[in-house]
Amino acid sequence: MSDKSEIFEELERRVAEAHVYLRLDQAREELTQLESRAASPDLWDDQDEARKITGRLANVRDDIDRWEKVRIELDDVVILEVLAREENDESVTDEIESSIASLEHQLDDIELLALFNGEHDENDAVCEVHSGAGGTDACDWAEMVLRMYLRWAESKGFSIEIQEATDGGEAGISSATFIVKGRFAFGFLQAERGVHRLVRISPFDAQARRHTAFCSLSVVPFFDEVSDEVVIDEKDLRIDTYRSSGAGGQHVNVTDSAVRITHLPTGTVVACQNERSQHQNKDRAMQMLAAKLAHLQRQEREAELNELAGEQRDVAWGSQIRSYVLHPYQQVKDLRSNLEVGNVEAVLDGDLEALMEAFLQWQRSQRDSATEG
Repeated sequence: MSDKSEIFEELERRVAEAHVYLRLDQAREELTQLESRAASPDLWDDQDEARKITGRLANVRDDIDRWEKVRIELDDVVILEVLAREENDESVTDEIESSIASLEHQLDDIELLALFNGEHDENDAVCEVHSGAGGTDACDWAEMVLRMYLRWAESKGFSIEIQEATDGGEAGISSATFIVKGRFAFGFLQAERGVHRLVRISPFDAQARRHTAFCSLSVVPFFDEVSDEVVIDEKDLRIDTYRSSGAGGQHVNVTDSAVRITHLPTGTVVACQNERSQHQNKDRAMQMLAAKLAHLQRQEREAELNELAGEQRDVAWGSQIRSYVLHPYQQVKDLRSNLEVGNVEAVLDGDLEALMEAFLQWQRSQRDSATEG
């Protein structure tokens, strides 16, 4: 049996590093405090606060349990390997190899968490898809992109709420708004903000020519309550109600109580037609409006800081981030991380992990370079 000591040393190093960046000492102290608060008999007197406490408790416990599971499994396989070598027992070789592969995969997942250090990375996400240049192809492309993110969210075990979708006419959709709920939904989906470009033989061109179509994705963190980052004056709002047409086919529930809210000072518009009552649609639309206005405020603060620092930066949502080429060759290329993926169909079916992780790695390297500079 081959000596696995170097492999185990590397795994030990990764486990020790995970303990540091997961801040497990502080997490255990926080867990004790949260458990005490969760055990309080008056916990549910304030239901919003109770949900925050129980949600945070679940997340902290998950981080600790995940690390401790890896720690125990590594100790077990090290002992198994030592005993096997001492007794020259080859029968457990496959079990040891399988355990090592499992540990590496688990540590990959844990290390991904280290890339999330933004204030709202753990939040749910409000996403908007908009078709761009390309006519009918662009509307079809927008619906393909919507499906791509719905499939990705399902694969992560996240829940999805489609709030509004507008029919594209001949095909597809011109726009759609949806909320992805799950831990780090915003952290992951911020990697997808920007313009997405498709190159293919158009199914809508009788001469079967190659066409290019564009759509954009905007993403902001979602708050279960109206964010206290912004103050919204009712006098600044125009609230319109209308009957949902069920645009987007199966994407939305048909209701008679759709709500559109326009924030007049900024021109920000949100709409919701997914809930069963006008009141519920208005509440959800107000949540989405607060999220978008808070994001605008953060962008303005960043722009001011960049101007003071003499920096000139592109507006992220206005720049092309990724190309999806179906003809004359097949390739997805991220124009920030430069990662190239050959299996376009898998990506369009929601296999976005490699692209998202490559962006997050690139983003961290950009931050580190800026800090060093």
